Amino acid sequence: MRVSVTELTKTFRSKHEEVKALDRVSLITPPRKILTLLGPSGCGKTSLLRCIAGLENPDRGEIAVGDEVVWSKARGIAFPPERRGLGMVFQSYAIWPHMTVLDNVAYPLRLRRVPRPEIMRRVKAVLDMVQLEGLENRPATKLSGGQQQRVALARALVAEPKVILFDEPLSNLDAKLRESTRQELRAFITSLGLSSIYVTHDRVEALAISDEVAVMHRGAIVERGTPTELYFQSDNPFVVDFIGRANFVQAKVVSHDGDAFVVADTRLGRLKAAAPAEVTPRQEVTMYFRTESVELVRSGEGGGLNEFDARVKASLFTGEAYEVRVEVNGVEILAKLGLGDRVTEGEQVRLRVRPEWCRVLRPQS
Repeated sequence: MRVSVTELTKTFRSKHEEVKALDRVSLITPPRKILTLLGPSGCGKTSLLRCIAGLENPDRGEIAVGDEVVWSKARGIAFPPERRGLGMVFQSYAIWPHMTVLDNVAYPLRLRRVPRPEIMRRVKAVLDMVQLEGLENRPATKLSGGQQQRVALARALVAEPKVILFDEPLSNLDAKLRESTRQELRAFITSLGLSSIYVTHDRVEALAISDEVAVMHRGAIVERGTPTELYFQSDNPFVVDFIGRANFVQAKVVSHDGDAFVVADTRLGRLKAAAPAEVTPRQEVTMYFRTESVELVRSGEGGGLNEFDARVKASLFTGEAYEVRVEVNGVEILAKLGLGDRVTEGEQVRLRVRPEWCRVLRPQS
């Protein structure tokens, strides 16, 4: 099931200011896939989700779930949340502490006056699905954070929604539990073939759980693609910087080989990099490469493209890698080297960034 958003605008007003939370946002979600809205606090991602859910009213635009328009300012359509066929898992889980697990999950069905035998059948099925069988009579206050997250998910699923919405559902879990839960959640949603819209400010979470990511900034979607496309192939400066750690290098194009690569002079030396088609020779550009794309060239292995000599200024052991800061002709470069590539402060090293991992940003108009 698709969710379609067309030219959605939302402004929050107070006595002293106006804040445009959504600026003519248009979006079509992929069916049976997880689309994540990713961005910093205040970018509009939660406002967009709440408008889709019916918890906020936009100023203008249109929202459709499948072929049915559920909100339209121009056409005077405004379906309440319960008529939109959507499930939602909130950041706080919104679990009632005075209710048992069973009562929490059954609540949406009781609101719809579903017969009791059908309620019990569906609640048992969904609790089995999220691996909470046997905890039906457990008070909600006696559950762990991970179990509460599953109760919230079960409650969203029990009404058999067309689309399920997630508003930062893992943010209240500790780091270790968050990592394991996002793996389970990804596998679970995928196995059910559900269409999902997932909101987070955590770029690792977005990359791990999503089929597609829409990056938001200042109330607009600035770029959309698969996690690998955005991480390695974006040419939007905000997206590149927000979605991961990168080195930015000023360059002057020497030549364009007509095959999506340019050769450019930089303070690191002459580098070959992937580039947009509109980049031309003698143009001043910015190129970037990810910290984990930097490789240590071992003795006797050098002589290839995109290599440069550097002096190690600092090396920090993080448990799974070495985070290294080096200097090349007055330019500082960050590198994330493997455990077998230990270097020490003051050491002279030779580094390499393969052309396919180096990319020129699209020139700004």
